[in-house]
Amino acid sequence: MISDLIIIGGGPAGVTSAIYASRNNLNTLIFSENVGGMLFNKAVNVENYPGFPSLSGFELAENLRKHLEAQEKVQIIEEQIKEIKKENNLFYLKTESKEYVSKTVIVASGSKPRELNIKGEKEFLGKGVGYCPVCDGPFFKNKDIAIVGGGNAAFESAIFLSNIAKKIYIFERGEHFLADGKNQQRIMAMPNIKTYTKTIVSEIKGDNFVKAILIKQEDKLIEVELSAVFIQAGYTPKTEYLKDLVDLNERKEIIVDEDMATKTKGLFAAGDITNSKVKQIIVAAASGAIAGLSVYNYLLNYEQN
Repeated sequence: MISDLIIIGGGPAGVTSAIYASRNNLNTLIFSENVGGMLFNKAVNVENYPGFPSLSGFELAENLRKHLEAQEKVQIIEEQIKEIKKENNLFYLKTESKEYVSKTVIVASGSKPRELNIKGEKEFLGKGVGYCPVCDGPFFKNKDIAIVGGGNAAFESAIFLSNIAKKIYIFERGEHFLADGKNQQRIMAMPNIKTYTKTIVSEIKGDNFVKAILIKQEDKLIEVELSAVFIQAGYTPKTEYLKDLVDLNERKEIIVDEDMATKTKGLFAAGDITNSKVKQIIVAAASGAIAGLSVYNYLLNYEQN
């Protein structure tokens, strides 16, 4: 069977693409091992999505799944796409067990946590080093924790952990924190959270588990005893399997035009995986809507493409 559209990724961008595709009567497959994507890692409530003054990432993810399951023309497949190629105006996508064929594709597979390649980072992964405070934070109740990073992800993680951990250190290598003003205000009001800029993490130390972190401030090396280190330094787009079908910028994001189109006809991209300057849930959803409508317009003239 040849689908009209295959969507890779079930986050806000992918789900919105599927909704718009279904409304235009397109036979659609959406590949997602976990509908909701990174929303399940959201450390604090979502408070900037219109119509929902405050809801958890889990609640929003569940709402996305329900909305997606209500679409008559959409089938959810809980597998991961390993390879994609285009031949004779059709796309061939492979999972571990099967090959699928489609006239068009939307890539909305999001990003993975960025690694910092700090000494000890890989050695202690799962032994006190982690990338998901929501998943692993409760294991460190009443312990001292470090968060590496100064953006919203780092600050929201600290807010989430503030009722779990005894003490929290936030280390940012830059001169300024990049988190929203509201998040910074919340952090400053929490007595068990300490923030530091111009701080470089040199090494994560321990035996079987993390015991300390070695930081560099100006010309001084300081060892801080703690039990866990959560790295919140942004995300790296998942683009390896696309090979030469797309152009990437210096951050490995997919370059798209105003229609969310890539350099390959029939291949579109949406969400955080693209070169969008703003990484927000609502922006991802909006780009998904554009991609879904662009696919419909492309298919109107499919034989000429």
